[in-house]
Amino acid sequence: MFSRLKEDLASVFDRDPAARNTLDVLTTYPGLHALLMHRFAHWLWQIGLRWLARVFATFARWITGIEIHPGATIGRRFFIDHGMGVVIGETAVIGDDCTLYHGVTLGGTSWKKGKRHPTLGNNVVVGAGAKVLGPIEIGDGARIGSNAVVVKPVPKGTTVVGVPGRLIDASGAAKASQRNQMAEKMGFDAYGATSDAPDPVAHAINCMLDHIHVMDKRMQTMCQILKRVSEEQPDLDIPEIDACEIASTAEELLKLHSVEESQVKSGKTENSTSE
Repeated sequence: MFSRLKEDLASVFDRDPAARNTLDVLTTYPGLHALLMHRFAHWLWQIGLRWLARVFATFARWITGIEIHPGATIGRRFFIDHGMGVVIGETAVIGDDCTLYHGVTLGGTSWKKGKRHPTLGNNVVVGAGAKVLGPIEIGDGARIGSNAVVVKPVPKGTTVVGVPGRLIDASGAAKASQRNQMAEKMGFDAYGATSDAPDPVAHAINCMLDHIHVMDKRMQTMCQILKRVSEEQPDLDIPEIDACEIASTAEELLKLHSVEESQVKSGKTENSTSE
């Protein structure tokens, strides 16, 4: 019992930089309180005292704001950060070293008895406000973004964001470099948001940039072939693409203006040099 408590305390210090000392964690962390009370309620549930287990779980919800059904199975070193509004259903199974943030729901989508809540593997992180619904499996090491709604199984080691939840596939270095070159040519930058929090919209734009890159290379090849075939053809070089970046904040607008000014200055410098 005390060894499990030491593990729980260590997991809090490992995952929450705001934790100051053991007394602070033991007395002021509702996630830890809910976990400790759930273990007792789960023991009551397993020995058949189910009404008493539900009463104790209801009391735990009343004082912590976290609702964990006494029938739920939770592994070692489980950590609920903040915790308010977390709901974990009866047939939910949570592996070791998992982390849940406030507002998370591990819920069901059916009124039928049996397995109707999700199963989380080891080292799973579920962001604030996310909903994981139904008897689905979340693989080891998976990450579920804040406010995502997940209703399908998630492979291990992947990230899910959006409504409904979409898998984010990390791009290779070569493809990322290719996209950066095309985005720079078009005056577009959609990569700041994807470094820390992958975005399905940015992912779709990345796919379009890949397609544009292929079309651009083919057009350049066709122009070079036409030039070699006939010298009477006019200049077939593809003109430079104007910037198409949309500024949504004042900071982005200033950045866009600075880029335009630098392009104008570089153009004037080239003209003076040629003269």
